[in-house]
Amino acid sequence: MRHLKDTCKLGRTSSHRRCMFANMLKSLITFGSIETTVPKAKALRRYADQMVTLAKENTLATRRRAISELMIRYNTLTEKEKRLVKKGDTSAYNEDRLVIEKLFGEIGPRFADRQGGYTRIVKNSLHRIGDNAQTCIIEYLAT
Repeated sequence: MRHLKDTCKLGRTSSHRRCMFANMLKSLITFGSIETTVPKAKALRRYADQMVTLAKENTLATRRRAISELMIRYNTLTEKEKRLVKKGDTSAYNEDRLVIEKLFGEIGPRFADRQGGYTRIVKNSLHRIGDNAQTCIIEYLAT
């Protein structure tokens, strides 16, 4: 019996599952919506809502926790790139850094007045070619 077991395994090892959810979360934050299978979307919703809750608080500890959960890797900047960043040019940043800035700069304040339920899952009528899995779109709400 699986009493009090809340992990949806999805037929993957724990490390594979953690990396998969981190990558899916980065894409969801970057693009606002992604297309995936229904079981993955239902499992991802839990982590996506937790990220928004962290972003709403916006402290150093919550930033570090989000970086850990999303498995963010910072590239080291050269001295010239550091000077450009101080002037406001963020072109030297890798995409992982931009994900954190978007999460805490745009998505967190957008849901400041909302108490929960930040994501929506819309099922597609078409099934995926190959394994006939039902697909859906998971997205952050507009407000």
